[in-house]
Amino acid sequence: MTTHLNLLPMQTGNESTLGSVADWAVSMMETIGAPGAGLAIALENLFPPLPSEVILPLAGFTASQGNFSLFEALFWTTAGSVVGAWLLYLLGVLLGRDRMRRLVAKAPLVDLEDVDSVEAWFNRHGYKAVFFGRMVPIFRSLVSIPAGIERMPVWTFLGLTLAGSLIWNSIFVLSGFYLGENWHIVEQYADIFQKLVIVVVVLVLAFFVVSKVRKLRRKRHAS
Repeated sequence: MTTHLNLLPMQTGNESTLGSVADWAVSMMETIGAPGAGLAIALENLFPPLPSEVILPLAGFTASQGNFSLFEALFWTTAGSVVGAWLLYLLGVLLGRDRMRRLVAKAPLVDLEDVDSVEAWFNRHGYKAVFFGRMVPIFRSLVSIPAGIERMPVWTFLGLTLAGSLIWNSIFVLSGFYLGENWHIVEQYADIFQKLVIVVVVLVLAFFVVSKVRKLRRKRHAS
């Protein structure tokens, strides 16, 4: 028996966006059950603006209402994470190293030395990057593409993705399951973490741009 979920009304700003995503996710879960949660998470991997921090607690909350079991919520959301990551891995494989380097060569402020440095770093730390990257907003999706470009063994990639995703998904699904109708509290804390990640990324990019501009200026003065 399917129980219709009544979510708290959310009217303005971020709350309006949260309410829209929540309504969409609930509709998916009510229509096709636990596989709907998996499909929502697979789409979240392909379209990072869809927040797993909303979908996963909702899956736990839905399980707590008896629409499906907690095991099904964990199984299908983790399966969705692996499938979404695998599709992005395939995108990296199709893109390939040579094509990626040609595209980067046309980008401003980026040269192939930077690409070589990133490749060397990924070859040294790629396994850790894939595993821990599954627990970091934004990078959850992006880390799959370089893994494909660098042709990380597919079963190794899938195993690391499965392990990392299971940890991340379990935290949020279990939180939603035990918090019940207060599931949205999880999103508030996750949103703070995501904002911190974005700030760090912006600072790193700013440092990169400034250092590249200075390097170009030094080359011009030298010539």
